[in-house]
Amino acid sequence: MAIKRISSGGEFETKVGYCRAVVAGGWVHVAGTVGQGDDVVAQCQSALDTIGRALAETGASFADVVRVTYMLPDRTEFEPCWPILSATFGENPPASTMIECGLIDPKYRIEIEVTAFLPE
Repeated sequence: MAIKRISSGGEFETKVGYCRAVVAGGWVHVAGTVGQGDDVVAQCQSALDTIGRALAETGASFADVVRVTYMLPDRTEFEPCWPILSATFGENPPASTMIECGLIDPKYRIEIEVTAFLPE
């Protein structure tokens, strides 16, 4: 089975040397994704929009996500994102982890990484 790489054209893809998503063996691995906006909620929605486009390009959707990792520099900012995350994953909640850590630039308030299994 061939490996498919998907680029979203993000500025860090060429700087760091990665792509937005890789499809391999029926799995979709979406790189940690930050979003744009003035606060964590806006950035969360923006990151999910980018992830959603990458998933769609592979033939998957948020319903196919089996694992998600949330990374935030301030864990107290996670709770305001919960309504967006709950609406996004709906009836198909993935296994998840939230990590408090530094991100690539202090302007980013959340980074989201997902793994999905392609529908048959």
